[in-house]
Amino acid sequence: MKQIAIIAPTASGKTALSIQLAKETNSIILSLDSLSIYKEIDVSSAKPTIEERDGIVHFGIDEIYPNEKFDVMKFIEIYQKAKEFANKNNKNIIIVGGTSFYLKTMIDGISSSPEISFDVAKQTTQMLLDLPQAYEYLYKLDKQYMEDIKPQDSYRIEKALSLYLQTGIIPTLYFKNNPPIATIPKNEIKLFEIVWDREILRQRIALRTKVMIENGLINEVIFLEKKYKRDIPPMGAIGLKETLEYLDGKIDKKRLEEKIAFATNGLAKRQRTFNNGQFEDVIKGDAKYLRTEVLKYFNISLDNIEI
Repeated sequence: MKQIAIIAPTASGKTALSIQLAKETNSIILSLDSLSIYKEIDVSSAKPTIEERDGIVHFGIDEIYPNEKFDVMKFIEIYQKAKEFANKNNKNIIIVGGTSFYLKTMIDGISSSPEISFDVAKQTTQMLLDLPQAYEYLYKLDKQYMEDIKPQDSYRIEKALSLYLQTGIIPTLYFKNNPPIATIPKNEIKLFEIVWDREILRQRIALRTKVMIENGLINEVIFLEKKYKRDIPPMGAIGLKETLEYLDGKIDKKRLEEKIAFATNGLAKRQRTFNNGQFEDVIKGDAKYLRTEVLKYFNISLDNIEI
């Protein structure tokens, strides 16, 4: 079994390329997307439809409901399920999507974490009511670890705080004694990145935003709000949060389209920066070039394939 990952900013054409390659390389696809994971979030996630998937088995799409918890550990669990299926059915794996943080975590590894008791979770929640004070408390205990965490990073502060309160061990020492274990060793996966001219990518993002609105984005958000209210994490995602502003009468439809496109361009910039800084030995190019490189990697002859 071979494994590859196709990374790139949003709206780069990763989905179409991955489905084409899956058919040519006898692969299944694992979606690396923090919104496609949710059932009922279809338009705003731009997940491929059943027809677009063209018979290719997908994992990481429609796995959980919007009000269910999702984190990197859940993604690793889904990867393990995909790998088991691939091994059982003699398939390869193509990992594809824009949430590269999960891929980075699987390659670099993640340390095991202790189970947090109810009392510790309650104490952590109480201390986080004053985030600056919680940060200062941890900083005094473990300056080395906390120097890499921003005072506004509530997620990582919460994790460090609950870890210390549960174990009595500062994070630096805990992770030294519990080194990260890679889910996918670096020598078992090859990385490919689609590269676009920034202006062309902006045009693609603008077009995709327009199509999303035309395809029912507003109705989707109305449905989600009615069923789940506004206090679920996906409601803070690009596309959904701007649509809530529209539904509140704060912006008109033209401004809605502009705001989503603007936010998506910002996301694309952050994705490019992350990919450039976090991954090494990546084959980069346009979709056509990458297709030929992937086929070569899978030892598939190009003689009878139209490129």
